Amino acid sequence: MRFTAAVTHEPPWYVARCLEVEVTSQGENVEGALNNLREALELYFEDQPLPDHIDTPIIAPVDIPA
Repeated sequence: MRFTAAVTHEPPWYVARCLEVEVTSQGENVEGALNNLREALELYFEDQPLPDHIDTPIIAPVDIPA
């Protein structure tokens, strides 16, 4: 099953958040954060049923005046 992750740099960590379910993890780099998120999602779904369908969120920038 495919999920969407948003990764931000919050020094010294990279933080990966799953946009479909409330699961977050971190790592020393982007790859590490995503690997840790994958593991966290696997652990999360040990106690939760996998959804039949996931609606992929629309990711879009929003500009405001500076």
